[in-house]
Amino acid sequence: MFTGDRSGLWLYRALCDVGLANQADSVSRDDGLELKGVYISAAVRCAPPDNKPLPEEIRNCRPYLDRELDLLPNLRAVVALGKIGFDTYLDLLKGRGTIRSRAAFSFGHNRQFEIGPGQPILISSYHPSQQNTSTGKLTEKMLLAVFQRAKRVAFRR
Repeated sequence: MFTGDRSGLWLYRALCDVGLANQADSVSRDDGLELKGVYISAAVRCAPPDNKPLPEEIRNCRPYLDRELDLLPNLRAVVALGKIGFDTYLDLLKGRGTIRSRAAFSFGHNRQFEIGPGQPILISSYHPSQQNTSTGKLTEKMLLAVFQRAKRVAFRR
């Protein structure tokens, strides 16, 4: 995920800078990238036209994310990159009955949400897309702050 694209350059550099990856970029499956206590997934698994997935595409991909979360029993933090990732994760939690309503959750950059006892902390972030990074909506410092927060949350004892 994010390998070989501009979003990945930002993502992996931030992960490396906070000590959650062994290198600052990833160009192929066998380039030696090792993540440390991090799992990367996606709300949408296709590359739709203009990178704007239709609601049907998001719904079709949700079972994959649902299953992956089941396979991560020690998950302590979820970083939702972009509003689509944020909304998809909350919809999944609502569908599972983990949350009753999404009203208490408002997307914004580097916001932290307590879901409930035994649930991972949710941290929202602007997506490191070229549109966000080239306009300055998301800076490297802003993305770094998200992963510093996630590391503190996930690795606190």
